[in-house]
Amino acid sequence: MASSHSSSPVPQSNSSDAFFKKEVDATKRFRPVQSLPDVCPKEPTGNAGNPSNLHDSPSLVVDQQRWTIYHSKVNLPAALNDPRLAKRESDFFTKTWGVDFVDTEVTPSFYLPQITKEHFALYQQEISPREKVHERCKNICTPKDTFDRTLLHTHDKSRTDLEQVPKIFMKPDFALEDSLTFNAVLPWSHFSTAGGKGNRDAASSKLLQEKLSHYLDIVEVNIAHQISLRSEAFFHAMTSQHELQDYLRKTSQAVKLLREKISKIDKVMCEGSLRVLRLSLTRNNCIKAYNKLKLMATVHQTQPTVQLLLSTSEYVGALDLIATTQEVLQQELQGIHSFRHLGSQLCELEKLIDKMMIAEFSTYARNDLNRPLEDDCQILEEERLVSLVFGLLKQRKLNFYEIYGDEMINTAKNIIKQCVVNTVSQIEEIDTEVVVKLADQMRMMNFPQWFDLLKNIFLKFTIFLKRVKATLNTIRSVVFLVLDKNQKTGELEDTLQKNSAKESMVDSEVAYLTHEGMFISDAFGDGELPAGAADSASQRNTSPNSEPCSSDSVSEPECTTDSSSSKEHTSSSVTPGGVEMMISDDMKLTDLELVRLANNIQELLYNASDICHDRSVKFLMARAKDGFLEKLNSNEFVTLSRLMEGFILDTEQICGRKSMSLRGALQSQANRFVNRFHEERKTKLSLLLDNERWKQAEVPAEFQDLVDSVSDGRISLPEKKPTATEERKPAEFLIVEGQKYATVGTVLLLIRIILEYCQCVDNIPSITTDMLTRLSDLLKYFNSRSCQLVLGAGALQVVGLKTITTKNLALSSRCLQLIVHYIPIIRAHFEARLQPKQFSMLRHFDHITKDYHDHIAEISAKLVAIMDSLFDKLLSKYEVKAPVPSACFRNICKQMAKMHEAIYDLLPEEQTQMLFLRINASYKLHLKRQLAHLNVVNDGGPLNGLVTSDVAFYTGNLQALKGLNNLDLNMAEIWEQKR
Repeated sequence: MASSHSSSPVPQSNSSDAFFKKEVDATKRFRPVQSLPDVCPKEPTGNAGNPSNLHDSPSLVVDQQRWTIYHSKVNLPAALNDPRLAKRESDFFTKTWGVDFVDTEVTPSFYLPQITKEHFALYQQEISPREKVHERCKNICTPKDTFDRTLLHTHDKSRTDLEQVPKIFMKPDFALEDSLTFNAVLPWSHFSTAGGKGNRDAASSKLLQEKLSHYLDIVEVNIAHQISLRSEAFFHAMTSQHELQDYLRKTSQAVKLLREKISKIDKVMCEGSLRVLRLSLTRNNCIKAYNKLKLMATVHQTQPTVQLLLSTSEYVGALDLIATTQEVLQQELQGIHSFRHLGSQLCELEKLIDKMMIAEFSTYARNDLNRPLEDDCQILEEERLVSLVFGLLKQRKLNFYEIYGDEMINTAKNIIKQCVVNTVSQIEEIDTEVVVKLADQMRMMNFPQWFDLLKNIFLKFTIFLKRVKATLNTIRSVVFLVLDKNQKTGELEDTLQKNSAKESMVDSEVAYLTHEGMFISDAFGDGELPAGAADSASQRNTSPNSEPCSSDSVSEPECTTDSSSSKEHTSSSVTPGGVEMMISDDMKLTDLELVRLANNIQELLYNASDICHDRSVKFLMARAKDGFLEKLNSNEFVTLSRLMEGFILDTEQICGRKSMSLRGALQSQANRFVNRFHEERKTKLSLLLDNERWKQAEVPAEFQDLVDSVSDGRISLPEKKPTATEERKPAEFLIVEGQKYATVGTVLLLIRIILEYCQCVDNIPSITTDMLTRLSDLLKYFNSRSCQLVLGAGALQVVGLKTITTKNLALSSRCLQLIVHYIPIIRAHFEARLQPKQFSMLRHFDHITKDYHDHIAEISAKLVAIMDSLFDKLLSKYEVKAPVPSACFRNICKQMAKMHEAIYDLLPEEQTQMLFLRINASYKLHLKRQLAHLNVVNDGGPLNGLVTSDVAFYTGNLQALKGLNNLDLNMAEIWEQKR
C-alpha cells in the first residue's frame, strides 16, 4: 500500500501550459492521493476479489515475498490512532522507514569536486537561446495535456475539500478548554444582546452552525473514504483469527504427548544414575564433615599453644599461629557457632602480643645502650633482637626504631653525667658538698683536668656509636632479608601466572575437543599430549563422583583442606651475625615500606652521631660560659682543636655522614680565638710602632734562625735553643737569601707574628680564611701606620724625634721591602690550604703588595724631592765666575756625599745607583734652567769654560763615591741643543 499512494499531489501552475511533459501511460502517471499514512509495508499480491486467498494459512514452503494478512503489524484502531506518534507522518521517509528516521547531514565525499554555479555558466550560455525558442513554441502550440489536468483536478477534489477546514481543527493541541481556541472557533464578539441587532446575530449564529456542520461532513466523508480503502484487510484479519485458534489447539495436544514421553524416559534412564550420584555426594560430604571436625579440634588448641609460645618469647611463632587460625576461621570454619568468639579473642591476644613486643623491645634497647662502655662492641642477645624485629615487622609496627632513638638520647646524657661525676670524684680540690651542681664542679677544673675529661667523653661516645651501629646494622639486615624474600616471592608469582596462562590455553583446547565430541586420545597421539593437558585431564578425571581417599586415609592430613596451609610457606635466612630465622610469606609489607624503614634506620645512626655532637656542644658551652675557652693560649687551643677534629673524623667514619653541630661550635670558638689572637697581635704591633725610633736594630740569632727556616721552604716557628743562642752574638744585618736587610726591631717582631699566623693555620685548618683576612688587615695596618709615622712625620710627636732624616726614610723603605719579599711566600702557604672556590681571597695579597710598592716609591720620591729642593735653593744663586770650583758646587757635592753616606749601608747598590740617577737628573734640570737664565751657552768661551770646570768637579766628586764610579751622568744635557 505504501507504494500505491503518493505523499503529495502534483503542483499546478497558473499558466495553462504548466505541464509540458512527455506522454506516459495514465495508469502510471496518476495514483490515488491519500493523506493518512499506511501501516502495511506491502500490498497483497493475490487477487482481492478472490475469497479463497483470504483463507490461505501461513506456510513456510510458500513464497516469502507474497504479502498476506499475517504480515499486518497493527489492527484498525491502531492504524487510525497510533499513540506512539506525536503527529501523523506527513512525508515519504517517515511513512516508509518509521518515526525514527531523521534527516542527517551527508558528509561531502573526498573524491567528488565541489560544484558551484560557475560550473553551469557555459551550460546556461548554450541553453538560454534554446529556452527562449521553447517558450515561444509553447505560446503558439495548443497544450496536449488538458485531459490529464482535468483528471488530476478530480483526484485532488478531496484534498481541496479538506483544505476548506480551518487549520486550527487540525492542530495536535486542539482543545476547546483553552479560551483562545474557544474564542477562535466560536467568535462571540459577533453576537450581542443590544437592541436592533437580534436578526443579524441570529443569522450569524445560523451561518456559523452551518459552516461547522459543513466542516464535519467533509471530515466524515474523508474518514469514511479512508476506512473503505482498508476494509478488505480488516475483514481478512478477522477471518484469520479462527485458523490461529485451530493451530493453537493442535500445538497443545502435541506438547501434552511430548511431556508424557519425557516422563517415561526419566523413570527408565535417569532415576538410578541420579541416585548413585546422590549417594556419592553424601559420602563426600561426610568426609568433609569429618575433616572439619578434626580442623575444629586443632583450632581449639590454638590459645594454649599461643600461651606456651609466649612463655618462651616466641612472638613470631605465636603471631604466625594466630594468623593461620584467623585465616582458617574466615575460610574453613566460617559460621561455626562454637567459634563465634574465638576470632575476637585472638584479636585481643594479638594486641596483647603487640604491647608485649614493644615493651620487650624497650627493655632490650635500655639494656643494650646502658651496658658498661667497654672496648667490645658485641651485640647483646642477637637472637632475641632478631626475633623481636621480625615480630614487629609482621605486626607492621614500623615505628619501633623511635623507641631506640629515645633511649639513645637518654644514654648520651647519662654518659656525660657519669664521666663528669667520675672525674670530679678524683679531684681533691673540688668539694662536692659545697659545690652541688655538676656544671659548677666542672667549671672549677683547670685546663688539663677538663681536657682529660673531654677526651674521656669523646672516647665513650665513640664506643657508644660503634655499639649503636652494630645493633642498627643487625636490624637493617633483618629488614633487607624480608625485602629480599618479598622480591623472590613476587618473581615466583609472576612465573606461576605465566605457567597458569599456558595451562589455561591447553585446557581451552581440550575443552574444545571434548565439546566437538572427540576424545583426547583421538586428538593427540600417544606421547603427543602436552604435559599441561595431561595434568589437566588427570585433574578432570578426579570428578566429584570419584572417592577422594579411602576410608583408611580419612585421618591423613591430605584429606584436610590445604587452603590455610598453602599460604604458610617459610624460608630459612641467616643474619650477618649467624642467626638463622624462618621468614614467612605473610609479612604484608610492600617493598616501598621496607625500603623506607631501612632508610629510617640508617637515618637513626646519623641521628646518633648528631646526638653525640649536640651533647658535646652543650658540654663545651657549659664550660665556656665564664670565658674559659677564650682565655686559652695558642698551644692549648690547638690541642683542644685537634682533639675535637679527631672526634669529628671518628664519628664521620663510623656513621658515614658529617655532623655540623660540633664542627660549628669548634668554628665558633675558633673565630673567637682568631679575634682574640688578632687583637693581641695588632695591639702589640701598634705599641711597637708607637715606640719605634726608626733606627737600625741589631738582629738576634733567633730571628736569623727564624728567617733561615722560612728560606728552607717551611713556615714554622723553630724551637728555642738557649745554649746556642747565648754563644752567638747579634748581627748588624738580617741575611735573607744572600741579601742584607737593615731593619728596625718592630719589623723583626712583625715577621715573627706573621709566622705565628701561618703556623696557626697549619694547626687549625678551619680558620684559614679568617686568618687570611686578619693577616691582611695586620699587614695593611703596618703599612698605613709606618707611612703616617715616617712619611707623615708622625714620629715627631709620638716618639719625639727632632726630624725625619734620609736615613729614617731609607730604613723604612728597606723594612717595607723585607715584608714585600715574604708576601709571595705567605700567599703560597695560604693557597695550599684554601679550597679552589676560596682562591678569590688571595687577591688581598695582591692589593697589599701594590700598596707596599707604592709606599716604597713614595719614599724614593721623598728622597729625590729633598735633594731637588736643595738643588733649587743652591743653583738659583749660582753665578759663573772665578774661583773654580765655585762655592755652590762645593756645597752640592758635600750634600750629595752626606746623602750617599746615609743610605749606602741601608739600601742595595742597585737601588742606590737608581736613586742617584734620579737625583742627578733633578740636578741637571735645575742647572740647565740656571744656565739658560744666565745666558751661558756651550760656545767654548770663558763662561763656558768656568761652567765646564764646575761640572767636572761635580762629576768627579759624585763618581768618587762608593758604588757610583760607573754611573753614567750624561752631563751634556745641561746645554741647550742648537736648532
